[in-house]
Amino acid sequence: MRFRFDNHELESELRELSRDGVAIPMQPQVFDLLLFLIEQRDRVVSKDDLVARVWENRPISDSALSSRINAVRKALGDDGKAQRLIRTIPRKGFRFVGDCVELPPAVSAAPTPAAATIVSERPAIAVLAFKNMSDDEEQDYFCDGISEDILTALSRVRWFFVIARNSSFSYKGRDIHIRQIADELGVRYLVEGSVRKAGDRLRISAQLNDATTESHIWAEQFDRRLIDVFAVQDEITNAIVAAVEPQIYAAENFRAQRKPPANLDAWDLLMRALSHYWRVTREDHMTAQTLLQKAIAIDPNYGQALSLLAASHMFGVHLGWAELTKSARIAEDAATRAVQLDREDAWAHTALGSVYFSTRRLDDALSEFETALRLNSNFCLAQGYYALALSYAGRTEDSFEAAQRAIRLSPRDPSLALYYGIAAYARFMTRQYDEAIALAREAIRHRGDLTGAYRVLAVSAGMSGDREKAQMALAELRRTQPNISLAWIETQLPWSNDADREHYLEGLRRAGLE
Repeated sequence: MRFRFDNHELESELRELSRDGVAIPMQPQVFDLLLFLIEQRDRVVSKDDLVARVWENRPISDSALSSRINAVRKALGDDGKAQRLIRTIPRKGFRFVGDCVELPPAVSAAPTPAAATIVSERPAIAVLAFKNMSDDEEQDYFCDGISEDILTALSRVRWFFVIARNSSFSYKGRDIHIRQIADELGVRYLVEGSVRKAGDRLRISAQLNDATTESHIWAEQFDRRLIDVFAVQDEITNAIVAAVEPQIYAAENFRAQRKPPANLDAWDLLMRALSHYWRVTREDHMTAQTLLQKAIAIDPNYGQALSLLAASHMFGVHLGWAELTKSARIAEDAATRAVQLDREDAWAHTALGSVYFSTRRLDDALSEFETALRLNSNFCLAQGYYALALSYAGRTEDSFEAAQRAIRLSPRDPSLALYYGIAAYARFMTRQYDEAIALAREAIRHRGDLTGAYRVLAVSAGMSGDREKAQMALAELRRTQPNISLAWIETQLPWSNDADREHYLEGLRRAGLE
């Protein structure tokens, strides 16, 4: 990662700090301390945080810590009195307060063939301060709070760059065209919005703009009663972030599709692969895997491509498209590597969780999905996988609630059919067959080739005694998964409870599967 602040640039991969283009020598531990403060610039970092990250929980004295902080300040031309870039918060910790812009990694103009170079062009995004459209000046706090929460939440998505608050909020109250803002900040996308308060009601408008085309990609209005200001703020933030993330991927895929194949970089290949991943067919996933392998050939340390490759392989296993023994080895290698490359990427932990799920390590799977959701609570795909693992672990009510959260959080999500299918399965396991049938049909309405939804529809109709519906579902299941059999179900799906497996098998027997 590369950061620009004041007249400095810091390149994390090369471990270099420069001022006006001149390298500044730094001890490794001092560099690590500065990098961590910059990465965590949106919050106060405590001594415990620093000890855990920089000193790996080895005990250090307060004087040793102060010495390292002073060394960082000296390297930056700062001091303890001015605290221009690094501020001490009494009894709390430290915070980097400089105006910092996160930049795409520098790319070598003439890389050697043997060198592993990062050539993916991740997009950059800025969240502008939401406008207060009310007469009440006190509402400014709420507007800033919404904007800051959106910025913080988007920063947890490791697949693109999010410009720091100090930079994006500098345009507050200024009437400047979005193209100029984008050019000055070096971003492709801008999130902006407004808040209007009337009595106890709020209307919040938000939109995502593509600055290169000066067009709106997504826009939405949210009307809420202002009963609990913090609850409303959290709800709106979650809804906006959950909607914005897939819209950026869709826009990036559209941009990649317009590029000649010879000009595709690793990011373009990843975006094309992601669009195929969401289509939930065997052919699309095979296409996605080919694209991802090309991206990894360009950049062997491309964690996002490794994550998606692992998730795609394990998705194929669960839906009967791929052989477990072969795919699990490929997927586990890729997912483990992705986590090693970036332990803060929710996608990487979700991918590893999917490997653990299909290889019957349900406790490990649940732990990985929970880690992914701690890193990015708005990551709906992790929420869906978590719901699925909860069902197979026998926690069916928790599973249904998790699937419903995914549906509520992102009602336009590309994977919405999966969440309905998982909710249907949870209801089947609690013998609420009519509701399971309704949810499975809703999943099929969104995705007509979703194998898992036809499975749940067949077993639910079979157990409810609706023979005609069960036979129809079984015929579609055989179409989407030709190798389906009772033996495949019994050996390939990872139930922790034998009674749950037998319940499912009985539903298939009643539907007519042998």
